[in-house]
Amino acid sequence: MNRNGENKPSGSISWEQLQEDTLSVILKGDWKNPPKTDILADFLKMLKKHFDLRSVTINGSDITSWDTRLVAHLWKIQNLAKQYEVETVLQSFPRGIPRLLNLAETSRGRESAEPESLDETFLSKIGEVSLDVTTETVRMLDFIGALFIGLFNFLRGKARFRVSDVWFFLQDSGANALPIVSLISFLVGVIMAFVGAVQLTQFGAQIYVANLVGIAMTREMGALMTAIIITGRSGAAFAAQLGTMMVNQEIDALKTFGFEPMEYLVLPRFLALTIMLPPLALYADFLGIMGGALVGWAMLDLSFLQYFEQTRSALNPQHFLLGLLKAFIYGALVATAGCMRGLQSGRSASAVGKATTSAVVTGIVFIIVASAVTTYIYTVLGW
Repeated sequence: MNRNGENKPSGSISWEQLQEDTLSVILKGDWKNPPKTDILADFLKMLKKHFDLRSVTINGSDITSWDTRLVAHLWKIQNLAKQYEVETVLQSFPRGIPRLLNLAETSRGRESAEPESLDETFLSKIGEVSLDVTTETVRMLDFIGALFIGLFNFLRGKARFRVSDVWFFLQDSGANALPIVSLISFLVGVIMAFVGAVQLTQFGAQIYVANLVGIAMTREMGALMTAIIITGRSGAAFAAQLGTMMVNQEIDALKTFGFEPMEYLVLPRFLALTIMLPPLALYADFLGIMGGALVGWAMLDLSFLQYFEQTRSALNPQHFLLGLLKAFIYGALVATAGCMRGLQSGRSASAVGKATTSAVVTGIVFIIVASAVTTYIYTVLGW
């Protein structure tokens, strides 16, 4: 009632079937005072009565005033329509209403903070894990297949991407990563030399610390540590960039304009990492040997000349080549993990965060597995 004690007229809703598969819903009046009828129940009756419905057009041009109660009614109507696979189209509504509905749709994807049900059986958990593994495997194989097609088109000279993007990612994942690679590689060399010195000094064989550090860095640790650093730096960045593009619908726009995301977005990042990881690993080898030389000079009374001469005699080109081959493989795996998780990201801020975390975890798992497999192959082949 208003201040004079009179009943305030409420908003109204009318239903009209325009065609066999289209329903028109017209809203009028003051929706700060919505009608007393059960709108959702009425809509459900219409859906059951007209089972051929494919779309519902909701017209709000005659609405005089509204508040969040109108948004709540529209939200319930849209959700019910989705359950029956019926499309809803809003026409002539105030600008704020579609924005609020879009915000509610975005919030729908957020996971509930409620704990998982304790009634879930052990077998059902095994089934869920099996389905998740199967789904993840199919998605991964689908991405790898699309990536191979993009690489094949690149080799044929028919891939569509900007060369400037490749140069940008070469600089970002290469030159810009030198400070952190320098620090970590130098400290890894120091740690290995220190651990080796503690043991070898007991036998008077401290000179062989140079052999230990040199061979370990060139064959394994230089490429491995560089790859892990780049995973946390560039792999995560790739996932965040592509995930944000998913949220902003930029990737959908590229597809609309005829650009293949695998070529236009993934290929420059993939080429940049596979090209830059070997030289970064070689640089890490040098820094690691320098770290070992510092320990040899400070703790073992070895001159730098002695240390580097012993390192030179212990190493041969094969050690460097095997390490560079691993670095090349690691670069391809890190780029694959980062881009794959980015393109698989959902369309919310939390989904982008999860995609970034997943890219780092996936990249490190790929690297460790590849390291074990390549080391086994090298051993079997006698390399």
